Amino acid sequence: MIMIVASGSLEPGVHKAQWDEPSARFGTNDHRRNMLAGLRKAAANLQAAGCKTIYVDGSFVTTKLEPNDYDAVWDINGVDIGMLDDVFFKLDDGRKEQKSKYLGEFFPSDVETGERTVMLDFFQTEKETGDRKGIVAVSLGGDLG
Repeated sequence: MIMIVASGSLEPGVHKAQWDEPSARFGTNDHRRNMLAGLRKAAANLQAAGCKTIYVDGSFVTTKLEPNDYDAVWDINGVDIGMLDDVFFKLDDGRKEQKSKYLGEFFPSDVETGERTVMLDFFQTEKETGDRKGIVAVSLGGDLG
């Protein structure tokens, strides 16, 4: 179950879910449903290439009514890189092409930040305080609706 705390953010930890749960939990208005459509489109390409899990973060997984975007980390294990949309590898220019096409940003799970931390760990740390925060691990093993 995806737990939101009083601050409007996810409870710290990895919240495992099938596609329908985050879709219902975070697709609460037209703006959010539009973002979900972009995430679903990207998830379908990742799924077809063999990706089993994406980890979603950002203001999208909070109670913010109109989040700016979402951030996602995709698990590289078992993925046929040749089947992926080229835009997943364009990490320059603020990931402008990714945002335009999918309304969010995607990072491979093995990419390191400047602090030599892999993205999956980086996304579980609050920027301002360094405190732990939650992310949603969406299984791509089933139907994406």
